[in-house]
Amino acid sequence: MSSSDKRFAIAILAAGKGTRLKSKLPKVVHQIGGRPLLGHVIVAARRVVSPTDIFCIIGHEAERVREAVGAHETRFVEQREQKGTGHAIMQCREALSAYEHVLVLSGDVPLIRAETIARVRDAHIERGAAMTILTAEPPDAFGYGRIVRKPVSGSESDEVEAIVEQKQLSPAQQGLPEVNSGIYAFNVRELFARIDRLTTDNPHGEFYLTDIAAILQRDGKRVIAVRATDASEVLGVNTRAELAALDRLLRVKKAAELMANGVTIFQPETCVIDSDVEIGPDTVIEPFVQLLGHTTIGGDCRIRSYSVLTNTRVGDGVTVRHGCITETAVIENGAIIGPYSHLRPASHIGENAHVGNFVETKKTRLGKGSKANHLTYLGDSEIGEGVNIGAGTITCNYDGFSKHETVIEDGAFIGSNTSLVAPVRVGRGSITGASSCITEDLPGDSLGLTRAKLVVKDGWAAEFRKRQKAAKKDKKK
Repeated sequence: MSSSDKRFAIAILAAGKGTRLKSKLPKVVHQIGGRPLLGHVIVAARRVVSPTDIFCIIGHEAERVREAVGAHETRFVEQREQKGTGHAIMQCREALSAYEHVLVLSGDVPLIRAETIARVRDAHIERGAAMTILTAEPPDAFGYGRIVRKPVSGSESDEVEAIVEQKQLSPAQQGLPEVNSGIYAFNVRELFARIDRLTTDNPHGEFYLTDIAAILQRDGKRVIAVRATDASEVLGVNTRAELAALDRLLRVKKAAELMANGVTIFQPETCVIDSDVEIGPDTVIEPFVQLLGHTTIGGDCRIRSYSVLTNTRVGDGVTVRHGCITETAVIENGAIIGPYSHLRPASHIGENAHVGNFVETKKTRLGKGSKANHLTYLGDSEIGEGVNIGAGTITCNYDGFSKHETVIEDGAFIGSNTSLVAPVRVGRGSITGASSCITEDLPGDSLGLTRAKLVVKDGWAAEFRKRQKAAKKDKKK
């Protein structure tokens, strides 16, 4: 971090209600790309300054906002009454007193990039500006305040002559393409020397931070503009439709970034991949896959269609077949999952292990090379290496009051339809007979068998059907 960075703070406006979203939630906790709107802004800001130099200005449902982004370890300033953007920065007077410059971001502008924040910071310092405005040229500028740059011969000036709101545009200004993004850098001393001159003489009766530009210009201070290279960076959220539109934009960029780094994604427009997902090279993601939260996937994997992985760590060379659901799970190198498996939280599938059709695991460790291929529930289990779990096996882990653990040691063979009533241990190399109910520990290399002796009664079925037929005739009478 350079010496200039240490003089720089970032304040993020995050106190508003977001009335047009028609939600009980604060606007900035609504999510796109698997992360709150405010979270995206903080992540970008943290790449420019230390978390301790970031101040989130919160107000409406303040505690809920703290909880939503608390993991980012930023600092918070409370705006108890929401009286506009200028009023929000007034609340930061003490917090920002140790800084020379502050960059003000909006908590509902989630596509802002760290590179753009750094460009604004650097231009602001290099030009010795009192205020620097991030601008953009969207496809449709209608409704935005327009930037009028000072005329200069031969090249475009970076100094701003005026910010003109849509209603005040003259006929000659209607075609101006450059708009005010609402993102600004300020010299802290110059800002707070004038912020009390803001008034509420506007239709909403609020203190507008934008008005500082005109005040600074009247005092002969330099106000400059820096144009964003991508206008989508400054798009905000006011409606559910805009929320969905930005979510789509973010996910398109995420998929493009992954593909640029060696990941194959077939029909990326059908996939849902969150911002924090990481994927190694030569992994293939098939259509209609969802990768959510902090999921990480190694190289040379294949994630097949309709699978949903949430906060899951996947090793190298793993195959996740169609329709699998995983939540807070770990899948080691070379494992094969599915189709239609469900790995619930705290499932740990070992190297080269197999979890197959309609198998559910919860708080279970399945050892290296072990297999549970069909119609099985494994809960609260510790399963060793090279174990075969037969179809229909159940660990009976809940007695109605408490959960209990099942331990199956290396090399054991669990016959189909075995019920393992926990707490119970199956020793190394032991075998359970099909349809057995194991209620006691089995020593190593033993056979556990609880089936009753088969009784065969010749002709019984024919006699049974004869009685049924006679009973039906009696009913008709």
